Amino acid sequence: MVLIAGGEFIMGSEDGLGYPADGEGTARRVSVRPFLICANAVTNAQFRRFVRDTGYVTEAERYGWSFVFHGFVSARVARTVTQSAPGTPWWYVVQGADWQRPEGPGTSIQRRLDHPVVHVSWNDANAYCRWAGARLPTEAEWEYAARGGLVQQTYPWGDELVLEGQHHCNIWQGEFPGINTLEDGFSGTCPVRFFPPNGFGLFNVVGNVWEWCSDWFSSTYPRTGPRDNPQGATSGTRRSMRGGSYLCHQSYCNRYRVAARSSNTPDSSTGNLGFRCAMDA
Repeated sequence: MVLIAGGEFIMGSEDGLGYPADGEGTARRVSVRPFLICANAVTNAQFRRFVRDTGYVTEAERYGWSFVFHGFVSARVARTVTQSAPGTPWWYVVQGADWQRPEGPGTSIQRRLDHPVVHVSWNDANAYCRWAGARLPTEAEWEYAARGGLVQQTYPWGDELVLEGQHHCNIWQGEFPGINTLEDGFSGTCPVRFFPPNGFGLFNVVGNVWEWCSDWFSSTYPRTGPRDNPQGATSGTRRSMRGGSYLCHQSYCNRYRVAARSSNTPDSSTGNLGFRCAMDA
């Protein structure tokens, strides 16, 4: 884990790149207390250790299915698919997809042990954190750490997405959802420490996989909530997610910015959603 000293920073953004319904703005001064946060997202190897130690069964395993991006589904498995996510037909409901079989039956994590675990719900992530003696970061902690000491920059490394021809995160290039030119070298997840870390030593805080935060999601809380160590809304139906994923693209989901936010129900799991742990300092 990386020790984050805490302090005050400008959270959120008013740069016009975001989605008003997400509640990114207004930009406001927020303070966080010292905390620890993992340098990288929890890997398949780490999650496997947790499962072997506890016998934990994820919600995707209990439900018997999870959401898989259509481009990763084999022709054999695709013939069994009868449902997709409403409004996002590229998300297939794949029977048998879970953290051990990310693309469904016949797939494996064996060659991806250093990749982030996916198909974990908020409830699954919370269970792992309890086992590890940790917790999920708050949105304020996550954003403060993700900024890496930079002030109101778009990305953890600055305002330019690509620096001198070098990619710094794993997102979609090309035309979503049909053509990915793979300019960053990856179609799906990449190893958790593949790209350079930010100024605080955190890897892949944007792109690769969405990361669960502890907060209940609220689009109004950023404007109305406290400014001292905010913990999120006291109740809700969805939990906050940060960082975007390998499926984010400017034309569809420009949420691989440090100020961007989204949400999902606590029992939801997808092939592009993981987490990292935090602790009180």
